[in-house]
Amino acid sequence: MDIISRIIERAKANKQRIVLPEGTEERTLKAANQILTDEVAELILLGNPEEIMDLAKKWGLGNINKATIIDPENHPKMEEYAELLFELRKKKGMTIEDARKLVIDPLYLGCLIIKAGDADGQLAGARNTTGNVLRPALQIIKTTPGITCVSGAMLLLTKAPDYGEHGTVVMGDVAVTPVPDANQLAQIAVCTAETARAVAGIEPRVAMLSFSTKGSAKHEVVDKVTEALKIAKEMEPELKIDGELQADAALVPHIGESKAPNSEIAGHANVLIVPCLEVGNISYKLVERLGNATAIGPILQGIARPVNDLSRGCSVDDVYKMIAITSNQAIAAKENN
Repeated sequence: MDIISRIIERAKANKQRIVLPEGTEERTLKAANQILTDEVAELILLGNPEEIMDLAKKWGLGNINKATIIDPENHPKMEEYAELLFELRKKKGMTIEDARKLVIDPLYLGCLIIKAGDADGQLAGARNTTGNVLRPALQIIKTTPGITCVSGAMLLLTKAPDYGEHGTVVMGDVAVTPVPDANQLAQIAVCTAETARAVAGIEPRVAMLSFSTKGSAKHEVVDKVTEALKIAKEMEPELKIDGELQADAALVPHIGESKAPNSEIAGHANVLIVPCLEVGNISYKLVERLGNATAIGPILQGIARPVNDLSRGCSVDDVYKMIAITSNQAIAAKENN
């Protein structure tokens, strides 16, 4: 069974309630219909119920009626969610009137549904920017305890079975924090390792990447990576992690043995932590295009309950896979509490 099939099967075996705030968006609705047909997750669609059902009829989506459909502008829990938002944000100057206005915004409503315990995760972004998706998540759901830095991991399914976990590599951060400091980089490492467990189903072996291996070069950016390694080990003492390692030393056994002979990670890494967002974004796109790998994500991490952000150029298949991934993250988040 390939990794995507395993992700889908795990979701089916422990169905989570996933909110889709863009309930009238075509790709989202088509993916939702297939998710409901395949019984991968329970879905909450946000939008005008009549419009959603008219679109479902137009596109021949016969199972949309199996979703829970909530009209953001008219539902029984409007005031309850407004009061929840007010309580969460009143120290920041929010009034109850402000909260009543925001609660009809589907992106805020989705996060409030999760915060209230009425759903387990959210997926949006087919129509909205990353900033718009993340803002309510950070204000309402907030970050995982002990984590202050949100980041994004990419699941890379390569055609190089000798590397990573039979060709699978998880890379972070590729999406959110442009220039992390050592503390943030350590958090990214710990969160990406958890994503490897929760989504890829692999036991992480983490390499902190640099242009230096074990002191072969001296520079302040190398110092940041070694400091991040130290912090990550303090955060999660049992985590298998090492650095600083060049990419070849992290992935290729004989190079790892040559450059870092005393490392249990060198040559065997399946989780790669890049020193900055620039490196991560460029790297995964090069691997995807030149190496013909499949890149799945970004998978947002560091939020107390999963909220994922789609590319506005996403396909129906992308939405389907990300619903299953969000479900896997939700399962893991419950297990870790």
